Amino acid sequence: MRDDAYDLYRADISYFSGKLEAYLQYKRIPFRRVDVDSRVARKVLAPNAGIVKMPTLKTPEGQWLQDSTPIIDWLEERHPEGQVVPPDPEQAFLVRLLEDYADEWLWRPALHYRWSFQPDAGLLGGRAAREMVRERVPNWLAARYVIARQRRLYVRGDGVDRHTRAHVEGIYLDTLRRLDEVLARQPFLLCERPSLADFGFFGSMFRHFSLDPTPARIMRDTAPRVFSWVGRLWATRYDETKADWPTAGSVPEAWGPILDDVATGYLPYLHANAVAFAEGRRRFSWEVQGVRYRRTPVVQYRVWCRERLQQHVEALPDEARARVQARLEAHGAWAPLFRDGSIPSHLHDGAAPPLCSRPPPAARRRLGRGTTTWNLPRR
Repeated sequence: MRDDAYDLYRADISYFSGKLEAYLQYKRIPFRRVDVDSRVARKVLAPNAGIVKMPTLKTPEGQWLQDSTPIIDWLEERHPEGQVVPPDPEQAFLVRLLEDYADEWLWRPALHYRWSFQPDAGLLGGRAAREMVRERVPNWLAARYVIARQRRLYVRGDGVDRHTRAHVEGIYLDTLRRLDEVLARQPFLLCERPSLADFGFFGSMFRHFSLDPTPARIMRDTAPRVFSWVGRLWATRYDETKADWPTAGSVPEAWGPILDDVATGYLPYLHANAVAFAEGRRRFSWEVQGVRYRRTPVVQYRVWCRERLQQHVEALPDEARARVQARLEAHGAWAPLFRDGSIPSHLHDGAAPPLCSRPPPAARRRLGRGTTTWNLPRR
């Protein structure tokens, strides 16, 4: 392996590991896969990165990077060949918006399908236990612990109950229809070459929806073009794709329903989460698309997601900003994005993402008791 290779600490069942692996492969950035088990987490990631997250990327110079979106931004500057963000400012913002939506809004249905359905939970619980648990514990017992923990944190603990279950599943079913319509016209979401939006949707569509038994059957039966796109993106390399970016200012007409979903679902949720964070709450109830979710965790990272989207808009040149505003207003997305103005996340105060910094001692104690960083607000 080359001296300039990165070390990718990952899990084979991990949502965001798959996203970053596909990006590194597409860009032909040399990397080594390092499977994370309990020993690697304890002996390598915790002392060096501070928080155990997958993926974590170690650079050839020994820097430690976390969170797939800022990692990709960082790598785009360092490895400019085969850029995944188009040069047109309007298109660039829109692919960032779709990547953020795909990363965060599809998380709940991805975890629900994996852990709420017994065939899926049984299969993935056993895999997770085999791949990640190195303690002297029988696999069946470790699998039971994994399943119970995931359901507690990411199903019941994330607001999925008998009142919201149909809505959560509808997010996945609607997304399949939207993507299948786009992919009926072109091989990737923006044009003839992959963009950041493709890699955003890929995270859930690859390691969860196309592989877990229940959602995979649904994808094969109802959205075969999405199933084909998953394999195509995994296999594509930038130097094999000669297509140019589309004409400046143009996006596929079939994006319209996705932008409607962003406007009516994701952005109102981001606003409610940010308001709850500003009020110092740990959990909050909210209503979206006619469905009420009760006592979902406040996620500081998603306050930062909203903050970052606003910053991307504000950084646009005047003409591009006006076009973006007009497009978002046409879908009802402008108002929820900027309602109540900027709400600071404080997520990266004194830090420079994606470079890692150790969490405060109180956070490390909570992590040691079995919680995770995604629902760990910090002020």
